Amino acid sequence: MRIATWNVNSLKARLEKVEWWLERAAPDVLLLQETKLSDETAPVLPFSMTGYELLHHGEGRWNGVAIASRVGLADVVTNFGDGPVRSTAAGASVSLAEEDFDPFGEARILSAVCGGVRVVSVYAPNGRVVGSPFYAGKLAWFARLRRWLDETQDPTASLVIGGDFNVAPADLDVWDPAAAHGGTHVSEPERAAFRTLLEWGLQDTWRARNPALRRFTWWDYRAGNFQRDEGMRIDHLLATAPVAARVVAVEVDREARKGKPVPSDHAPLVLDLDEPGRAFEPGWSDAAARIADRIAARRSGAGA
Repeated sequence: MRIATWNVNSLKARLEKVEWWLERAAPDVLLLQETKLSDETAPVLPFSMTGYELLHHGEGRWNGVAIASRVGLADVVTNFGDGPVRSTAAGASVSLAEEDFDPFGEARILSAVCGGVRVVSVYAPNGRVVGSPFYAGKLAWFARLRRWLDETQDPTASLVIGGDFNVAPADLDVWDPAAAHGGTHVSEPERAAFRTLLEWGLQDTWRARNPALRRFTWWDYRAGNFQRDEGMRIDHLLATAPVAARVVAVEVDREARKGKPVPSDHAPLVLDLDEPGRAFEPGWSDAAARIADRIAARRSGAGA
């Protein structure tokens, strides 16, 4: 079984790209984040036409998570089972004040059983600025995720939590730790919150397979960041031991971050269980020399 995760940064804007990628990589389950849709406007029919059931948990203009599956959808849980979320659809009144930030009223977690594995699509809060109410809310959301695991899940069962965690777990997961130091995504409290998930019984499947390899899943849209590979590894597929034992491959599809239609600022992360899925060229080997040349040129220009 192939399980993938991808923050698409608007499913409406990126639908053609997602359909292309479903054909390219043929995942059995695709976890989606930042769909920015309400449940009523989710593209259920286009996914159905490509062979996937689409389960969507959204609020409107912001956030939103989904699961696309061709191996079934059962035992659905939304928002930690805590009840409905707010609406940010057109016409809804929503406070944007920092002091009113409440991640528990946002569409950030969706879970279902697909092909015998419980999968969870998560979109963690960004945190914005260390020390801000958004940052405090991010840490509180991670604490709630850990409590949900403690209260409702079993580390000996088949479970995968995937999505945009907005945390780079170690300096190896950042293009330049010195440049990123002091910011969100890399602060020690955020990394500690991420580690509590691993301590519960989850394995970082990418890092387990690639202990010393620096690869990223997100690059800012600003000019040249992707071309110079100035990114972070903030999208993850975490698995319990029964699933981790079945892993045969984990890959980031860099090619999906390129070309037209305009791509998301994230790339898909792909996990294969038991046997390899459909082959695709992720583009890392071809990019290595180009990235090195661009970095050298930039340093040379700075020196001049």
